[in-house]
Amino acid sequence: MKEKECFYIGILRPDGTYHSYHGVNQNGNAGTLLYVHGNSAGAYQDGDNCMTIAALTEQFIRAQISFDEVLQIVKSKKIVYASDATMQAILSDVHGRTLVIEPGIGYREEQSKYSLIANYSLIRPESTRDFIVPGDDRYERALQLLDNCKNEFSISDAFTLLHTVRQEGAWATRVSFVYSVNERTVYYTENNHFEHIKKFTFSFE
Repeated sequence: MKEKECFYIGILRPDGTYHSYHGVNQNGNAGTLLYVHGNSAGAYQDGDNCMTIAALTEQFIRAQISFDEVLQIVKSKKIVYASDATMQAILSDVHGRTLVIEPGIGYREEQSKYSLIANYSLIRPESTRDFIVPGDDRYERALQLLDNCKNEFSISDAFTLLHTVRQEGAWATRVSFVYSVNERTVYYTENNHFEHIKKFTFSFE
């Protein structure tokens, strides 16, 4: 989905709306939700002192809340799963600050050269270790590739990494995208066609 201020992968929910759970705003806010095996402490709850990880992520990508506001929310409210899905998130801003948020487990704020998330817990790995699919070492391979990168990291380098860790088969990767802050441009490809990179540039009027 390409809008004036937001580029995102539209996820159709039962409410009939395509939600922006994976995307980037023209202000540099970027976020993604990943499905994860849930835990009872993160179970959906309604109430003023709770917020779903889905709503938090979408509001951040939509620039309805800032990184600092997200940080205040995770400190003051209980972050829970959506009513119909167990997910965790990674959010980052234009300055490279990053939050990994795992409902029922906690959050981790980072500001380093790079940050990664996986479909299992990084904050408390033992809680989801039994659910890791044998042979799924995408996180470890991505970590090694990033560790070997120099300070310069190009669009081409990013797509090389995404190509290396892509999924195929029944759970094949559908969209891979890279956002260049300097160019204010999203580069993306669909269905693992890495030979056909498209681009979308935010227009600032």
